[in-house]
Amino acid sequence: MYASPFTMDTNRAHGSLHEQYKRKTILTIERAFPYVKTRVGIIDRERLILSPIEVAIEDLQKKTDELRMAIQQEPADPKILQMVIQGCISTAVHQGPLEVANIFLNPIMNGLELPNIHHNRLRLCFKEFTRRLAEALKRNKTLIQADQREYQKDLENKFTKFTESLQPLLLACKQSTIIETTLTNNKSVKKIRSSRSFNNGTSTSGSVILTGSQPEEETPT
Repeated sequence: MYASPFTMDTNRAHGSLHEQYKRKTILTIERAFPYVKTRVGIIDRERLILSPIEVAIEDLQKKTDELRMAIQQEPADPKILQMVIQGCISTAVHQGPLEVANIFLNPIMNGLELPNIHHNRLRLCFKEFTRRLAEALKRNKTLIQADQREYQKDLENKFTKFTESLQPLLLACKQSTIIETTLTNNKSVKKIRSSRSFNNGTSTSGSVILTGSQPEEETPT
């Protein structure tokens, strides 16, 4: 498999977050590598197009994996851990995690868009990312020397500002998702009851009370 970034309206491979797409090409070959020959024939080719929000989800998952590996590395390497943390929360990082949240979740908080499955996936990815980032900071605190205490404090302050900016966006997405799911379930119940009434040769009137359970949600961070 290989991936190629592209934008829809221009010839540029890379663009801003809301216009960045990715094309994944999955190749099926005659023989599995390693093989005695360096080249084998391709028997199938599948192409997948990732939308901008799907690209953002994939990138955030990669950052989360980088944090996890840096935390679990033995022996611990403070320089790598600090580099990964800095890249996640530094305000100098353009198109970083917070910018991703603003681009894709801010319209939901402002009522300009309705959430879909990708928005909810992005919200859950941010929850895991924030949790791993907190773990990384705790890990780093146990590794630093006395002369890096101010640096640790600066990282913790940046993390606090990051979470304070992120939390309203995640909460708005969660609430909008619950409302949208409730409305969808309500419509489904009405259709089912209308269908039953039609099949029985009777008619019904009045409001329908939703009795189905809502999807389980994890507790807010």
